[in-house]
Amino acid sequence: MDAPRWQPGLLAEQTEGGWSLVHSQQRFLADANGVLFPRAWLARQNLPILAEHGIGHLDGEPVYLLEAAPGAELPGCSWQGLRQFMMQADAETFRMLGYASQIGTWAQQNRFCGSCGVGLRLLPGERAMVCSDCGLHLYPRLAPSMIVLVTRGDEVLLARSPRFVPGVYSTLAGFVEPGESVEACVRREVREEVAVEIEAPRYIASQSWPFPHSLMLGFHAEYRSGEIVPQPGEIEDARWFPLDNLPPLPASRSIARYLIDLYLARRSGGAEPVLPG
Repeated sequence: MDAPRWQPGLLAEQTEGGWSLVHSQQRFLADANGVLFPRAWLARQNLPILAEHGIGHLDGEPVYLLEAAPGAELPGCSWQGLRQFMMQADAETFRMLGYASQIGTWAQQNRFCGSCGVGLRLLPGERAMVCSDCGLHLYPRLAPSMIVLVTRGDEVLLARSPRFVPGVYSTLAGFVEPGESVEACVRREVREEVAVEIEAPRYIASQSWPFPHSLMLGFHAEYRSGEIVPQPGEIEDARWFPLDNLPPLPASRSIARYLIDLYLARRSGGAEPVLPG
């Protein structure tokens, strides 16, 4: 198997050359050639930059992330959302941008110490910010979340949030609470969102979900009992769908779609899908 073009990693900011990405608020600056800019050229453009982070290598060339202040502009360029790249870019590019976006969001949200208010600085040799006054260390945040496909034979339980694209239904998902196992989270979220009980959930796969910094842990669970009652304010509609009559589904690169397609393949004896990542 060929080595991945994109390799994340920590770089020294003083290294010359390489490429730069410009990120702000889940968006990347792009021109007609894409999102990568020569680092030396970009350094001369007087963009309002909050921080720079070395984030890895693409085809052996170093890549740096510039976290720009909101409202930054560059002639001939436009801002493009991360979700747009998820739908349109190749998997390797989206993996790079997803990683960069998480580092950029962390950098933007952790410029000052949450304990004493002093400005933070990068800790050499680590992906961390440190407070010179009180010694607080801050590392990039990951929010563990569960996502689960609940099934009943040849039916799948799908729901839609008011935030979804019109018509699209998906699997159930939610954030893990402090002191809670992921399996307990699966049971609780299913109970809260649709009021049904499930058998023991089985772990399937995980996916980095950089919107803005989740780690999605994917499960499959079989229905045990109860009638669907959508959670007010969270679930707009939820119902059982037969496998031969499914509604519009999430994007093909999402773990939600993978869980659905995997179950379809296993019920039909077809080829199992591959989760991008």
